Amino acid sequence: MKADTKIQENTLLIVRWIFNLWLIFMSIFTVLRIATLILFMPEGTKVSEVIPAFSLGFIYDMRWVAIILMPIALVSLIPGFSPFVSLRNKKGWSYYLAFCALFVLFFFGADFGNFSYNRTRLNASALNFAEDPVISMKMLWQSYPMVWILLALFLTVYLLSKLFGRTHIVTMKKTNGVRTARSNTWYGLTIFILGWSIYGLFSFTPLKWKDAFELNNNFTAYLALNPLQNFFSTLQFRKPDFNNEKAFEYYPIIKKFLNLPEDNQSGISYQRLVSPNSKAIESHPNIVLVICESFSMYKSSLSDNPLNTTPYFKSLTENGIFFNRCFTPTFGTARGVFAIITGIPDVQLSKFSTRNPQAIDQHTIINDFEDYDKFYFIGGSSNFNNFEGLIKNIDGVKIYQEGSYKTPEVNVWGISDKSLFLESADILSEQQKPFFAIIQTADNHRPFTIPDEDTDFQKKIVPEDTLRKYGFESLKEYHAFCYTDYCIKKFMEYAKTKPWFSNTIFAFIGDHGVAGNTTSVYKSPYANLGKLADEHVPLLFYAPDLLTPQIRPETVSQIDVLPTIAGMLHQPYINSTLGRDLLNTNNKTDAAFIIHHDEGKIGVVNDRFFFTQNLQIDKRELYPINQKGMEASAAEKDSASKALSELTVAIYETSKYMLLHNQKSTIRRNHK
Repeated sequence: MKADTKIQENTLLIVRWIFNLWLIFMSIFTVLRIATLILFMPEGTKVSEVIPAFSLGFIYDMRWVAIILMPIALVSLIPGFSPFVSLRNKKGWSYYLAFCALFVLFFFGADFGNFSYNRTRLNASALNFAEDPVISMKMLWQSYPMVWILLALFLTVYLLSKLFGRTHIVTMKKTNGVRTARSNTWYGLTIFILGWSIYGLFSFTPLKWKDAFELNNNFTAYLALNPLQNFFSTLQFRKPDFNNEKAFEYYPIIKKFLNLPEDNQSGISYQRLVSPNSKAIESHPNIVLVICESFSMYKSSLSDNPLNTTPYFKSLTENGIFFNRCFTPTFGTARGVFAIITGIPDVQLSKFSTRNPQAIDQHTIINDFEDYDKFYFIGGSSNFNNFEGLIKNIDGVKIYQEGSYKTPEVNVWGISDKSLFLESADILSEQQKPFFAIIQTADNHRPFTIPDEDTDFQKKIVPEDTLRKYGFESLKEYHAFCYTDYCIKKFMEYAKTKPWFSNTIFAFIGDHGVAGNTTSVYKSPYANLGKLADEHVPLLFYAPDLLTPQIRPETVSQIDVLPTIAGMLHQPYINSTLGRDLLNTNNKTDAAFIIHHDEGKIGVVNDRFFFTQNLQIDKRELYPINQKGMEASAAEKDSASKALSELTVAIYETSKYMLLHNQKSTIRRNHK
């Protein structure tokens, strides 16, 4: 009888303790969700829009709290493992709970950092940076007050561990001497509720990650999701996939989009041997391709942003071929560099293709620049994001990186952009043959370091509210963007003193943009382009002695850079991907493919509309982006939506196929 009473008391203790712990962890998740709302809520968001996010988020949080507490409930079924039978067990479960608290707070801390930069929850893409742990940790250490962050983290975990211990004592006092014949029933009900919470409480269908995207916009979807749910759900997207049948099904659409020859009837083939056109330059000009870090169009002077961050670059556009509606397929440096070098949008959802051994072997048009010396200049390490693996697809390329320069490093990204430009120019001046050089900048990225030696760079002071109004999160970010213009000016002025300048084509393209407030820069209805702030970048081809200046307003893509450069030269080249020569306007559809990996959204932007659809749920949207789009009739919008939907899926499926079927050896063998 005494043994039965003891078991009932122990069972009741566990049930009550689990309930108290459930209240603590649910409070933690809720407070952190409220913090997310306060810190990152877009302007104009209504309370009515976030209520569904909190209600769905409550269910997501219950799942993860149940995952944390279920081991206590289940293991305590075994006699001798209950937290209330010995001091050793109490300490063991206290350590477990402290670890769980650390785990949760770590994810939310990383999530806040990710949200501040990408405007998305932490997801499995973060593992791309875990593959470069030293560089990633240096970037974090130099960008954030990590000592204070870590101290706050461990202090919070310590206080929570004390709270867990206190609830243990309080539970024992309140339950001491209390007996109930229904204690086993309560215990069973507790396990049932925890299990149902993991499955999806109040539902007879399992709770899914994509349920959050049924809400009305991206912010509310991410507000509903907690970083644990988002991270572990997106792990499934780290494996590449393609579908031959899908690629074949959409081949007629791609054939028309790429203007492939009509005699290309058998199977799937995207290869075309492009011959020089009548306007091709015969002087074997040098090529300098500059990939500019985070070069957002709306933050620059090119969009008439009142902060006037890039006056010098704007002056270059007046004497070159400038495309003011260029879009990158994706957000992220690794994906941007991949798209430029290969001509394929990196559509793999949660793993960079530069990190995928199956996709890293790619044909690139740069190899068709025969009798050219090839160079790749980066201020830091080319191992980061495996840039080196991608660049080595270029035959005979010479890679210059940290350790290759005279200038000392200034931060985790190596030497400053100014030093990178000037040292690159010196190396190129030593060449006896035409050269194709890629220069990849990095200073317009956290930690936003500007060397003390650049005393002639003026750091203007702008009020915080003005910065935010025109798209900048901080004064350091604003200064870094202005510093980009400063570095380009130093480079171009130095290059003009070199004998190779007059026979060189300079191409400038952003690796990606950065999300921010665009409403004060892009006027309505063009303000809808704010949805594309991550991808809208300048594209400039500058060669005052070789090219006739033009302002080109049509919609183009980052993947078009290399075919356009190759088309300027008097030489044939093989194009086997989705990139097109922008200066060859015969039957060209003005459009750019966009993919937002984190929410699984794909789309196409053209000269009138931005169309999107979701890979996870059946949701399609059409946004007019200019007056012509606004004035379109309902029938025109329906027609545009259908056509853009077909093109969107066609490019997406074709890109997946190309990632694994555009190997350098295969393209060359077929060509021969």
